[in-house]
Amino acid sequence: MRTTSQPPTRWIWLIISGRMFASVQPGVAAKGKSARSASIQPWMIGARLVALSLWCSVASAQTSNLPEDIQKRLSEINPLYQSDINKYGRETLQLFAPLLATEPKAGVNVFPDEAYGADPKQKLDVYQPQSANNLPIVVYFHGGALTSGDKNDRRAISKNGTSEISANALYYFARHGFLGVNANYRLAPKHVYPAAAQDIGGVVAWLKENAKRFGGNPERIYLIGRSTGALHVATWAFDPKIHGASGPGVAGVVLISGRLKADSRADDPNGSRIPQYFGTDASLYPERSPVNFGAQSTLPTFIVVAEFDNPFLDVYSAELFAKMCIARSRCPRFLRLVGHNHQSTTASLNTNDNLLGQEIIDFIRQGK
Repeated sequence: MRTTSQPPTRWIWLIISGRMFASVQPGVAAKGKSARSASIQPWMIGARLVALSLWCSVASAQTSNLPEDIQKRLSEINPLYQSDINKYGRETLQLFAPLLATEPKAGVNVFPDEAYGADPKQKLDVYQPQSANNLPIVVYFHGGALTSGDKNDRRAISKNGTSEISANALYYFARHGFLGVNANYRLAPKHVYPAAAQDIGGVVAWLKENAKRFGGNPERIYLIGRSTGALHVATWAFDPKIHGASGPGVAGVVLISGRLKADSRADDPNGSRIPQYFGTDASLYPERSPVNFGAQSTLPTFIVVAEFDNPFLDVYSAELFAKMCIARSRCPRFLRLVGHNHQSTTASLNTNDNLLGQEIIDFIRQGK
């Protein structure tokens, strides 16, 4: 059951380029026109001032289910988060590491460092529930601002010396009846566009060949990407130039706070890393940005943002959401996690704050 801080649905005007979100009650129209019909004039899209009335839910995350010390510190970090995303992001992960070390892991077999390619980064871990047989597959791709990150995130190590971040997501899904996969991909600046997106395809190809021996169903692969991982997932899933005529080979994607636009703006703390992956020719950035071609895809898509996200990632996510609403004549699933920052959204998986996990499972079960 979905928990909401507002009525389950409401009109939300999204003015993408202005970072403005203003609520309007359901059923209220603007001067005799329906809000939806008034919001999709072509000239608005062309000007990139996209005003849409969208049915979506604003969900209150279950942070009240976390230990009180984590609740308190997270509430102190969140208002400061964007002032120093590296400092407060690391602190958030370290806040969760001791909790994640104590959360349930029993009944899950882990097969580490299966190679899906020749590069040292082209490895994945498989999380297999006991008695796995023909299970849907959830594949998780970490973030890292294009040039860093790993499936075994060393920024948050528990007292027993294990990396808990990212692994927590796969333990959660394996415990709930999925074959879990935690995958690495090649990083910039050594490997440039579209290498990381091609690695997403490499993982999919490996699963098509190997999933059955772990008890997975290769016809039911769902990709989850967070931050930069969401960029690479979206590029593979949505761009025919990358996945080719055979298609992406997956049943759906979850994009969590994705860097869905190549945009090296000076006021983005990670903007300087964009040329290291996408190259220095900025004229190529639009065609390499999933926000500009993702709406052409009909693949089931779930878009997630945090209340306190990395600068502009929530905007890029909202822009893709808006374009998908127009292209599909219905909106994809969307979730804004209240009370969470960019790092705590997925760090909370496999804890008692399990709203995100519940929503992802429901998305997979419903196929939308």
